[in-house]
Amino acid sequence: MALRDDDPLVPELKWIRSRALPVLTVVALLLLPWTVWLTVTLPARHTSVHWDAAWVGFDTAEVLALVATVIGIYKRAVWVEVAAAVAGTLLVADAWFDTLLSAGDEKIWIAIVQAAFAELPLAFLCFWIALDVARFLSRWAAVLRVAPPGVRDRLLHLAAPGERPTERDLVRVLEIAADGEPAGEPRDADAPA
Repeated sequence: MALRDDDPLVPELKWIRSRALPVLTVVALLLLPWTVWLTVTLPARHTSVHWDAAWVGFDTAEVLALVATVIGIYKRAVWVEVAAAVAGTLLVADAWFDTLLSAGDEKIWIAIVQAAFAELPLAFLCFWIALDVARFLSRWAAVLRVAPPGVRDRLLHLAAPGERPTERDLVRVLEIAADGEPAGEPRDADAPA
């Protein structure tokens, strides 16, 4: 039996739609008047005592997001989509603030060049990675939705968090008989053929 579009592939994640979606919707709607209020009430000029710490912290977050993206690509991890999206978002924010906060300063051209030739192209690359992984996962989810329950259960069989799949699990998924047809029943990898 194929899954309906509103059925979760992993039932344990059903809470995201039922609980997290309403909370995030309310917060997003409440941020609209908050943004208008800030636009009207914030001063145009402000001096900060911890300006250097703010930028060092922000750039550290950028580096960590980019390193996570590199590690995710290297390990072919599913979570690389998230790391790449975070890195791209931080790079766009960096370009925005560098350019905006340099306005009226002689360093504005440095900020514009950095944004145009470094931060924004790198952000585009990160967003492209995230989009490409999202497309792949979406196609994979479509395959799982039409798969028979037994096949779907085997394809979704994952090791517990922090554990690697056993060799037996991998053999069951990857085993192909000498005639090129998928193996029927799973067997012990070390047993004679």
